[in-house]
Amino acid sequence: MASTNDLKNGLVLNLEGQLWSVVEFQHVKPGKGPAFVRTKLKNVLSGKVVDKTFNAGVKVETANVDKRTMQYLYNDGTDYIFMDPDTYDQLPVSPEVVGDAAKFMMENQDAVVARHDGNVLYIELPASVVLEITYTEPGLQGDRSTGGTKPATLETGAEIAVPLFLEQGTKIKVDTRDGSYLGRVS
Repeated sequence: MASTNDLKNGLVLNLEGQLWSVVEFQHVKPGKGPAFVRTKLKNVLSGKVVDKTFNAGVKVETANVDKRTMQYLYNDGTDYIFMDPDTYDQLPVSPEVVGDAAKFMMENQDAVVARHDGNVLYIELPASVVLEITYTEPGLQGDRSTGGTKPATLETGAEIAVPLFLEQGTKIKVDTRDGSYLGRVS
């Protein structure tokens, strides 16, 4: 149990049997009436975001979420296999839990695996990853860094939009949250 005064971003709360992560919070002390805490909560499993207000000082139930950096090993056809680098224990994670992160995961890459009561809640990749373009249409004379984009297939199989001047075999930095192109890597 924690008080609303202890709320901070990333804290996971157990409200009515569901797990909610605190996205943002604000303590409000109006001129008239009691103080309260305005929060934005994200459902850990569904990703739904809601606004919820608590009276100041109210006790809220926190959930014990174990976030551990693990190494992605391989996909065995049904599950994604992660390994704890300290104990070498392997953990199968279903494709539903991995979700869109699978588009940017390379073998032997580190990711944060969040678990609660033995169940994997979600996978958190680094903010950006470096991947190689395996296929894109060849650039034409006159294609510059400003202007249009073209589709490119990455080594993980994901397809993103890249500037016209990029060619096959180029290593690029990709934002794992929205799949956007961040720049070339030499």
